[in-house]
Amino acid sequence: MTATAPPERPRADCAFSLGACRDQPYVPRHLGLTRLPSGRLRAAARAVLSFPEPESWLDVGTGYARFPEVAKELFPYTAFDGLDPTYRVLHARVAERVEEAHVGNLTDGRIKARLRARYDIVSMLRHLEHTPDPREELRAALTVLRPGGLLLLELPDPRCVFALLLGRWWTPHSRPGHLHLIPLGTLCRELESQGCTILSADRRTPHLPYDLAATTSRALSFFLPSLLSRACAPLVAVAWTLDHILAPVLRHTRFSNTYRVIARKDPTARA
Repeated sequence: MTATAPPERPRADCAFSLGACRDQPYVPRHLGLTRLPSGRLRAAARAVLSFPEPESWLDVGTGYARFPEVAKELFPYTAFDGLDPTYRVLHARVAERVEEAHVGNLTDGRIKARLRARYDIVSMLRHLEHTPDPREELRAALTVLRPGGLLLLELPDPRCVFALLLGRWWTPHSRPGHLHLIPLGTLCRELESQGCTILSADRRTPHLPYDLAATTSRALSFFLPSLLSRACAPLVAVAWTLDHILAPVLRHTRFSNTYRVIARKDPTARA
């Protein structure tokens, strides 16, 4: 069998520009290897417990609103709303995971006008890297934040060791979906240029144990016919087990594949 050479790896420093990875093999979404587990969602919500309890919170890219559902356990008196480009958020509203459901993009002028200065916290968990224009997305998030409000962001770290070692096979280098790889320093500078103060930047606790399993799955899907790649599912299971065994150690090193930033909008900024 002759294997086709994998496509070129996108640059890890291509922040705020489209990544050149349109022909990358993509990890099958049904495997759920990169889906944020409830414990990780709870940890993200816990990161803002040291700040005053918010009255209102908008989760952007919320999907079925799994994050608001989990965060309510820690913030029972907070009103959670959700925004998503798909109608999944309407199902979340019916399930009462959010109080208001908004379908569309945060950068849409009508949505920004309707939600202007309504929220104490805006969260974007593994969302910004999927947007066509992250800089404009951040501006829109600040528009719907009240002065002094918080931005809670989680993104894949393109400077982690996994990204360097796995190269083109690292899942955030894949398409469709991942349009941008934004290093932590670049994001912090952009936030500061938009009038924010960085309150915390965490490269450790947000780590997601999926790199070996997702890479194994992608490689099998790329090099083998679908039937054979399914037969190799035990290899993915072994890699998944290794990911979780190594995670407690790797999260304290530069192998950690995700970072979290909490930033405050200038309290004197215009609403």
